[in-house]
This record gives sequence, structure tokens and C-alpha cells, in this order.
Amino acid sequence: MSGKNWDRVPIDAQSIDAPLSMAAVFLVVTVANEASTLAKVCSVLDGLDDLVKTVGFRDLSGRLSCIAGIGRALWDRLRQDKRPKELKPFAPIQGAVHAAPATPGDLLFHIRSERPDLCFEFERILLDSLGDGVTMVDEVSGFRYFDARDLLGFVDGTANPTGLDLPASALVGDEDDDFAGGSYVVVQKYLHDLRAWKQTPTPVQEEIIGRTKIDNIEIDDDDAPRKSHKSLATITDADGNEYDILRDNMPFGRPGHQEFGTYFIGYSRYLWVIEKMLQRMYVGDPPGAYDRLLDFSTPHTGATFFAPTRSTLQMLVQAAPEK
Repeated sequence: MSGKNWDRVPIDAQSIDAPLSMAAVFLVVTVANEASTLAKVCSVLDGLDDLVKTVGFRDLSGRLSCIAGIGRALWDRLRQDKRPKELKPFAPIQGAVHAAPATPGDLLFHIRSERPDLCFEFERILLDSLGDGVTMVDEVSGFRYFDARDLLGFVDGTANPTGLDLPASALVGDEDDDFAGGSYVVVQKYLHDLRAWKQTPTPVQEEIIGRTKIDNIEIDDDDAPRKSHKSLATITDADGNEYDILRDNMPFGRPGHQEFGTYFIGYSRYLWVIEKMLQRMYVGDPPGAYDRLLDFSTPHTGATFFAPTRSTLQMLVQAAPEK
């Protein structure tokens, strides 16, 4: 990121390391089976970088960016001979109390900017270009809430990797040379029961989250009888090595509809890291000791994608079969 000059050059499409933004739009769509539809989608994906520049150039300080993620089924339609090693559909999880559903998704568009109107304009043109061959599965407009807090009142994303740790955590490396620089992406839309949460005493909320609410200090709960959300979401291997992911979660809501939520989006070098994190949350560690945050936050979607580099994306769509 240090080599980019944000004051002069718009952010390229597929820039996973683009800075966290004040606004975002999350789009998940499916793609019809017609050859003409697939050709149109490929044309749009091929021109994604130009569209980012076209809209983003109106205000370079708005830092418009877009990341496209491709689901397993669509990937196989584009190119059947080679795919990222771990790419597969989202696997639903059934815990003793809570479940994580899997929902359809061929394409994910993660649109970010400092200005919500730039996100809006980009989305409008993008959907017009894609046409009637795509079906909207989910559309969420997110916003940065105060000092990067979620609607539960806690700071979100504190453990995100930075600097040199970011690519090591979020971007595929030489373990999969053909797709190095890309990232596995998992998304889930959570809705919160704020009334029940507000009735929960702050010390109990802090035990559930694993951090203090006001000053965001991490709580050591290694000896606690029940692990916190923070601890369950911390993934280590058999040798004790910790694996981070890059989160760009966003709050969203419609107070008039009593809708309050968090859109979870995680970028990871290894898909298994996010899968293990979700297993620990829903099944529990030990089994049964699930993430108590799920008593207040319910997932309504779940989908997995791979976001290739800009050059890989262009090669993929340009080489896609015509039928």
C-alpha cells in the first residue's frame, strides 16, 4: 500500500489491500445459464477496472474500489480445467443451538468508498451493464459507525492484520502459484436482536465479546469456563501458529423496520481458516460451548467466493468458453 499515491491514482479493481472505507455496498447475484448471459458477465468483469476509474475519477479522494468474487459453480462454468485449490461452496453448519445457512451466490461485488453516492453510482452502472441475466440474491448498504463500532456497541476489526502481515494473512501465496495474490472470501449477513442485547448487562456483554466496551481492551479469558467470541475466532494450528484473516465488516440497518445488522466479510489466504473459525463459533470448543454472540445475532446468508487478482480475473473471463 505504501507505493500507491491515493491523491493521484484511483484504486485498481481487485485491490484487497484498499483502505477501510466509510461506506460499502455488498452485492451477491446468481448468473443465468444462457451463453449470452455468461458472455455479458465476462465482458463486465473484464471492464471492471475501467468502471472503477470512470466513476472514481469524479472524486479521487472518495477512494472508490470494487472487488469481484466468483463462486465455485460459476468458476467451473468459466474455466473447468483449473481452479483455486480450496474453492468450494459454503458448507452449512448445524450446531446444537444455532445454525449457519448456505445461500446461493455466483458473484460477489464488494464496493467501497468514502462517499456513499460513489458506491450508489457504481452499483447502478454495474447492474445496468449486467442486465437481466443476473438475479439479485442479496444487497446490503453498509456504513462506518462512529469509531469503527458495530451496532452492538463494540469496536469491530481490531485484530485485522496490517503492513506486511496483511498479504501474509489475506492473499494466496506460492502454495497455489496459479492464483497467488487472490483471496478466499466468505460473507454472512447477521441480524441482531438489539432489544435483548441492551437488556444484557455490560459486564456480561464484555465476557461474550472478549473485549471491554468503552476502551476496547482485550480480556484474557484463557481460564474462563466459556470462551468469548474473540477467543473462538482466534485460529491456531497444531504447532500454535496463529492465522489471521482480513475483516471488512460493516453495520447496516433500517430503524423503521427494526432491522439492525452486521455484514461479515472475511478475506483469507486459506479458506480452512474461516471454516474452522465458524465451526468453533457454531459447534463450540468444547462442543456445546458455542459462541454466545449467536444468541443475539442470527445469520441469514452464507456464501464463499474467490477474488482473483485483476490480471487473473481478466485472463479468466477472456478465456471463458462461448457456450
